Amino acid sequence: MSKEKSSLREKIESWVWTIIVILLLRAFVVQAYVIPTGSMEDTLLPGDFLLVTKFDYGLEIPYTGIKPITWGSIHRGDIVVFRYPFDGRDFIKRIVALPGDTVRIRNKVLYINGKPVEEPYAVFKDSIVYPLPPDVDTSLEVMQRLWLSHQFMMGRNFIRDNFGPVVVPPGHVFVMGDNRDFSYDSRFWGPLPIKDLKGRPLIIYFSWDSGGPVWKIWERIRWKRLLNITRYW
Repeated sequence: MSKEKSSLREKIESWVWTIIVILLLRAFVVQAYVIPTGSMEDTLLPGDFLLVTKFDYGLEIPYTGIKPITWGSIHRGDIVVFRYPFDGRDFIKRIVALPGDTVRIRNKVLYINGKPVEEPYAVFKDSIVYPLPPDVDTSLEVMQRLWLSHQFMMGRNFIRDNFGPVVVPPGHVFVMGDNRDFSYDSRFWGPLPIKDLKGRPLIIYFSWDSGGPVWKIWERIRWKRLLNITRYW
């Protein structure tokens, strides 16, 4: 075999192994994720580019949603990337309640197991508080049934600010966006299966303000957010 052919073969093999390693890392270790909306403001901003670790909650067979091996602890306050149960898109929210927790919201204040939760990360950008209609039955039995049957998915204004009580079922968590007035989350579409958790954001490796002037590229980069480690938020 000529030196030229041997060199070409080595280059091809090198590229093949590089692609295999990248695919394995993408499937089992880390993936890139871009924040598309403002539902996690002011913690995460639209245009934040994240690296998400995929081994926090178990080993998943790529593109199947099947986790033959699970591990790791889930905590209230964790920011998580997950597979949205209704169409498979990746979403990012914060876990606010665990299996068995009773969740209730009154006038935008979150209560877990009857106690108000201190949430320094939560923001409220709408001064309106939608009251509970006088004819709404807020008993646990009724609210639980409506919630689990997805009766709130199409949106009812009061649900945003006055929700529950409901009990998070086994094998599920309750997630909410930090931008509470502008987040479509478990209040509306229901509990999130733990099996749909994909991982946790590790670091913001880039951040881009799409609303800035096109000709001022350097000003559109959010320099202070670069290489911001999200694990400690």
